[in-house]
Amino acid sequence: EVSTEDPETAFCTLANREDLNPEEGSIHHCLYQFTHNEKLTETNKLLCDVCTQRHYGPKKDIKSEKKYVYTNAKKQMLISLAPPVLTLHLKRFQQAGFNLRKVNRHIKFPEVIDLAPFCAAKCKNVAAGNTKVLYSLYGVVEHSGTMRSGHYTAYAKMRSMNDRLSDLVLRGQPPPASATEPVKGQWFHISDTHVQTVSASKVLSSQAYLLFYERLL
Repeated sequence: EVSTEDPETAFCTLANREDLNPEEGSIHHCLYQFTHNEKLTETNKLLCDVCTQRHYGPKKDIKSEKKYVYTNAKKQMLISLAPPVLTLHLKRFQQAGFNLRKVNRHIKFPEVIDLAPFCAAKCKNVAAGNTKVLYSLYGVVEHSGTMRSGHYTAYAKMRSMNDRLSDLVLRGQPPPASATEPVKGQWFHISDTHVQTVSASKVLSSQAYLLFYERLL
């Protein structure tokens, strides 16, 4: 379904993404690429109902003749509703001939991430005037091994209850414009029945497969 948007704001974000200049090999670069503005041309042209009806007449006559008009278009994937909990799943495999190969490259990720450059200008649950949508890291899943076998472990942060998150989940109330620091707490590394305390730097150096963030702002 194609909805009509104001051309002036259709491809606008809450914060200027052109100022990002994300470092390659970072989660910011991954998000920047995923939300990149794409041009749909040639075999990727968009089927335009309006153009088709303008050219061939009412829709009821089009189906019988199977005539459609395709047009060049622009496409951009942006966040329209900032979630209470942000889950980022990194693609850690690539095609190598007829085989799949695991990607072991370290992807940099921060303790606090701002989603505003990847949110639509009319993001539904962001307070008017806010130009930041902040999330604090609280969990990481890491995989060691190959595509055929391996082991999953997790990093989890023991922290106090996030009242702002509760309000957002239960009442749909956007968080107030105050907290900008990561939620304080102790990190733990969990591997089967073994649990040990670790530093935040240890967590940030892991080869993340899944990242879990809770909303701050």
